[in-house]
Amino acid sequence: MRTTYSVIGILTAVVLVASGCNPLKKMNKKHGMVNYTMNPDPLELHGDSVAINVSGRYPAKFFHKKAVANVTPVMKDVETGAIVKEFETIKLRGEKAAGEGVMIMKKAGGTFNVSNKIAYDPSMENVVLEILVDAGVKSKTMKFDPVPFGNGVVTTPLMVQSDEMPILGKDNFTKTSPRSIDAEINYDIQSSSVRPAELKAEDMLAVGAFMDKGITYEYDWKSVNITSYASPDGETAINENLASDRANTAGKAVMNMFAKRKIEAGKAEGLYKKTPKGEDWDGFKTKLEASSIEDKDLIIRVLGMYSDDKKREEEIKNMAKTYTILAEQILPPLRRSVISIKAEEKAKTDEELMKLVKGNPSELTMEEILHTATLYNDLNQKLEVFMAAQKTHPSDWRGHNNVGWVYVQQNKIEAAKTEFEKAAKASVSEKVVMNNMGVVTRLMGDRDGALAYYEKAKGAGKEVNYNIGILNIMDGKYEDAVSNMSGMNTFNSALAQTLNGNTDGALNTIEASDAKASAEAYYLKAIIGARTSNKDMVVNNLKAAIEKDGDLKSKAKKDAEFLEFREDADVSGLWN
Repeated sequence: MRTTYSVIGILTAVVLVASGCNPLKKMNKKHGMVNYTMNPDPLELHGDSVAINVSGRYPAKFFHKKAVANVTPVMKDVETGAIVKEFETIKLRGEKAAGEGVMIMKKAGGTFNVSNKIAYDPSMENVVLEILVDAGVKSKTMKFDPVPFGNGVVTTPLMVQSDEMPILGKDNFTKTSPRSIDAEINYDIQSSSVRPAELKAEDMLAVGAFMDKGITYEYDWKSVNITSYASPDGETAINENLASDRANTAGKAVMNMFAKRKIEAGKAEGLYKKTPKGEDWDGFKTKLEASSIEDKDLIIRVLGMYSDDKKREEEIKNMAKTYTILAEQILPPLRRSVISIKAEEKAKTDEELMKLVKGNPSELTMEEILHTATLYNDLNQKLEVFMAAQKTHPSDWRGHNNVGWVYVQQNKIEAAKTEFEKAAKASVSEKVVMNNMGVVTRLMGDRDGALAYYEKAKGAGKEVNYNIGILNIMDGKYEDAVSNMSGMNTFNSALAQTLNGNTDGALNTIEASDAKASAEAYYLKAIIGARTSNKDMVVNNLKAAIEKDGDLKSKAKKDAEFLEFREDADVSGLWN
């Protein structure tokens, strides 16, 4: 028996010595005592990356004085156990170990704290996080048992919807449209008689055509303004009377034109406003300045020297040669009556507009065509109307812009971009077009390019800020997104509020939105329930979401938003 005890004692001593010779085994055995933490937990997607802060606290008498260790946080797929991502390795060393790294003391222990950011990959969604340690003392090395220290990556920002808001080029359609025409009647010197040839001049024939059109479209005749002048080459008193007489004869000529067409409104004296101006010195100076007369600068100086009309006229007539040229070139056009007729055309009925836009859109103004588009709900019919606007008014940016607007609604992004580019050429600085260029640029994947357009579009409407808000969500700038989307009751607005921590506001927004009965809305409300630890809210809304979209079952199973409820049968039963 004594021999047996001696053997056992010897073996025990050997084991103890061997254990003492490999301190790594002792460190590994106590590895579970190390306090590893990560922040946030679970991790969160911000913009296109995931940030992590890893800290470790080593207890006293854990870390061997000559030990070194490489500490690597990793993500492992929950289902397969495969490593999907390694974070930056943290180097540690004991107080007597050579090399680089954070020093951990034998007697007092120690800590490390490291922050890291990595690009997000979809494989990171359903993961656990573990600490892997490769340690060594002199020539001995060992891989420690992994220590779990976190779960999952919250990917809720990826729920952002591509509901950017392009802006239509709006019409200026009114129930009545102003119509007007201007003309002149010229007179012989010292005469107020309207010569027959004047009534056959091009501008007066246009007045007749204007009246004829007024009959066809039932114009409401508003006014006939007649302003009459005399040339400054006679006695002032006579010229004042002459200007008044010319106003009367011009008015009578217009009244006769109305009467010829049996337009009753043309008989009303109240329709006419006559303004005789006397001698037209301002017109004289304007025409003189625009002429090539040799002494015009001298004449202009003379005009400026005298305030008395009679004295100015005498001085000019003293320039005999010059006055002859003035009498032939400058003075005759000043003997005139300027006629301005104003009317209002009643808007065509909706039925008339819809008929014309299909059959003969060239008869419609741009405002009428754009207004007609508002009478249709079907996108293809709107598109047909906007294309008619393009064809009949090609220089107006709104036709191209609005065709592009329809294409965005139809998810024809390349075609929309082409139309917006045409609109931009037609109106280089139009902010509405800049917004719409931003929309298609973002939908084609260029966020920086989109933001550059949106900056140029600011002031075009609340849609611009909303579109910037979508970029804010994608960039992880949730407070900015909430601000830019203020007052807009949409799914994305509610998402921004959720991500920014305002769950009550998010619920109110989503209930006020058109998307409130969508699968995505119910799913977001389930997330809000999870964030507020409201189990009933999670169950009820997650159930409704999955009923509307079965693909959400697998999403919910992996979603780190529901980590708290994964062991709850009522919740996990919805996806298992």
